[in-house]
Amino acid sequence: MNHSELFAASPVDPVDAAPETRVFAHLIDGALETSTSTFDVINPSTGRAFARCPDASRAQFDAAVTAARRAFAGWSRTSFEERRERLNRFADAIEQRVEPLARVLTLEQGKPLAKARIEIRRAVGIIRHLVTIAIEPETLREDASGRVELRHKPLGVVGGIAPWNVPIVLAAPKITSALYTGNTMVLKPSPYTPLTTLMIGAIAREFFPAGVLNVLAGGNELGQWMTEHPGIDKITFTGSVATGKRVMASAATNMKRVTLELGGNDAAIVLGDVDVKAVARPLFDAAFANSGQICQAIKRLYVHTSIYDALVDELADIARRVPVGDGFDEQVELGPVQNRMQYERVLELIDDTVRQPGVRIVAGGRAIARDGYFIEPTIVADIAEGTRLVDEEPFGPVLPVLRFDDIEEVLGRANASPFGLGGSVWTRDVERGAELAARMETGVAWVNHHLGVPPEFPFGGVKESGIGRANGEMGLKRNMEPQLVVVPAR
Repeated sequence: MNHSELFAASPVDPVDAAPETRVFAHLIDGALETSTSTFDVINPSTGRAFARCPDASRAQFDAAVTAARRAFAGWSRTSFEERRERLNRFADAIEQRVEPLARVLTLEQGKPLAKARIEIRRAVGIIRHLVTIAIEPETLREDASGRVELRHKPLGVVGGIAPWNVPIVLAAPKITSALYTGNTMVLKPSPYTPLTTLMIGAIAREFFPAGVLNVLAGGNELGQWMTEHPGIDKITFTGSVATGKRVMASAATNMKRVTLELGGNDAAIVLGDVDVKAVARPLFDAAFANSGQICQAIKRLYVHTSIYDALVDELADIARRVPVGDGFDEQVELGPVQNRMQYERVLELIDDTVRQPGVRIVAGGRAIARDGYFIEPTIVADIAEGTRLVDEEPFGPVLPVLRFDDIEEVLGRANASPFGLGGSVWTRDVERGAELAARMETGVAWVNHHLGVPPEFPFGGVKESGIGRANGEMGLKRNMEPQLVVVPAR
């Protein structure tokens, strides 16, 4: 498909030019820069490159950090009101460009165009909401001896590393949280999905002083430079547990602060009192949203024996009927797996599952015979812990469904995981559901719902699913250092 008609013809405009013809660029110290080295960006719906992305050099990265440090002195002294006003205008400009941004996002990530539009609009909403949160000094004591205040001061330069599954929704709070609290930033998108983020950077240069926000694309080497660089004071990273551990170890070189939102293997527990037909579609959507490529998606579904077979059948029926294909097809609900490496890993997990005795593939289980990285939505029944599909995070369109009889036993099984991002309980008895959900060892626990935390609330995981929280007042303060100010009485 020729996408050039989707954009204005001029290759000069950094947002509206066609991706096949335009030159994408980093944002460094308020200017757009290309690189001598570039890499292909693959459309996962075809498996073929559709654009070239600049690959930042070490010199360009060092220049971005230097610019961010230089800009910090002035930016940190601006008021919350000024920073709020600039970020709101930035959000307005993104909103005005939803269509070209969403179309490039679909090309590089694969998700349906309607979902790409939603992602861009959600990012706009996150920016607007986070800047409404007030961070005020707290008076801890005031008496005859004097006054003790708790203030929060910006850290300095924040390094942000964003993932490929929802790149803009996860970059937006990193940018906003850093800049609104008075920090400057160097942001690195995933090399699988760099282009929409570079376009966001091109928009940002209109609204922030040079060096306040820098956006550079590159591979794993760029990420390592960022985590090791002594000029960066904090790393905010979203990605896999294995990479998060390396980020944490590397950040120790100068005691960088870290916020890590890592993988999840979320369990959903469905009690026997639910209406099977009513819960089947919400459960399916919470497992297969973005083709299963969401950290907090349902990855393990525990179903009471009394309704197990009926719910498995309903889920399988949905899986067989849901349209899968190119994101520019308006009928499509699920797109491809985003990259070849993940595609091959998911197929390997399915192959391993098929070899397990007694396990049933009740829907899907195969790659779709077409170009790109498409896998049939797959429902697996009669499986248990101790298999790779259950114990690992598949991060793709495959869902294992496990039986249980006793609620105490299943809570133990759900919690016996190194992951602890999210979890949910599904039941007609909402109060009982809340009590059970609170016993899940997770950063977020839902009742009769799964996925999605509004930006006014802190989000993050426990155990190996992360450190710290993003969003809300708590998340904003993760970008600041608390300081006690002790004032004697006059």
